[in-house]
Amino acid sequence: MQEQFIKSLKEKSQNNTSFVDEIADVLDIGYDAAYRRINLKTNLSLEESVALARHFKVSLNKLFEVGNQNTILAELPPQPKNVIALDHWLKASLHNVQTLSMVNGAEMFYSAKDIPLFHTLNDSALTRYKMYVWLKDINEEMARSKISFDEWKESIPQSLLDTAFQVSDTYEKVNITEIWNETTLTGTLQQILYYFEAGLVKTETALEICQDISNIVHKIEQQTIQQSLSASKNDHFYHLYRCDLHTLHNTIMVCSKYGKVFFQPFTVLSYFKVTHTETCELMYDFFQKMMSNSKLLANAGERDRTLFFNKIHSKIDITKQRILMDDKMSFL
Repeated sequence: MQEQFIKSLKEKSQNNTSFVDEIADVLDIGYDAAYRRINLKTNLSLEESVALARHFKVSLNKLFEVGNQNTILAELPPQPKNVIALDHWLKASLHNVQTLSMVNGAEMFYSAKDIPLFHTLNDSALTRYKMYVWLKDINEEMARSKISFDEWKESIPQSLLDTAFQVSDTYEKVNITEIWNETTLTGTLQQILYYFEAGLVKTETALEICQDISNIVHKIEQQTIQQSLSASKNDHFYHLYRCDLHTLHNTIMVCSKYGKVFFQPFTVLSYFKVTHTETCELMYDFFQKMMSNSKLLANAGERDRTLFFNKIHSKIDITKQRILMDDKMSFL
């Protein structure tokens, strides 16, 4: 296994001097220690293997697939446990989308259990509210705090908002295929009610956030009809499918001439980044099956498309009514 790994590193090495010196530099060890590892006299530790894999851009799947085709490795993003880390997380997302936007013909597939993140990162109360909810979920101090959203939003660094806006802008430079169903907004609407009923979001603010969501849905409806991103100055397409058969999971799949990769969420903002070729092909095939069992809303006919979006808008209206009703009841 180590022999195969070292061979892969040699093939990737662009050092014009000495492969042994390069290994020694990466691992911060002496020449003799590096030589022993290259010649299999000393075993590489897991930490050393990861460091070398990152430096030479070699997948560690090559190590673990030998004799076990059921094991793969996945990459984790920065963990956004506070405002600074959230900025780093958004910058990592920005880098991923920027890289994709520079590849001709690249396409992103999004199985949308919730409103796709990129639609929500505009200059609105919803954007700020999303950040508040994320940090309430993953930051222990925020979770224990009774700070309201209206109090907290005054402290948001402008740099964090600027990064979020960049992510949204870059998303409009990529070919997009999204898969929704009638429950796609449910989680976000439930969150609004939860924090409103907990007294952490004021009535006026909760209604403003609901209106921001309604504005997003109106925009998406127009993009669906046009099959393009409204703000895009390029020829990038936007396809929206309605899927009533499969459960959606917020899985994102990226396909380009360089290969496929997908991002599978497992907590609030954490996800596994999977590049394993066979697994990516399985996920791609599943997306194709989902779309074959779904309706492309641009071609579904005006009646079906209007019914779909009307049902989504009705959920937003019901949430507004609930907020107003609860607000009135508080005075009894």
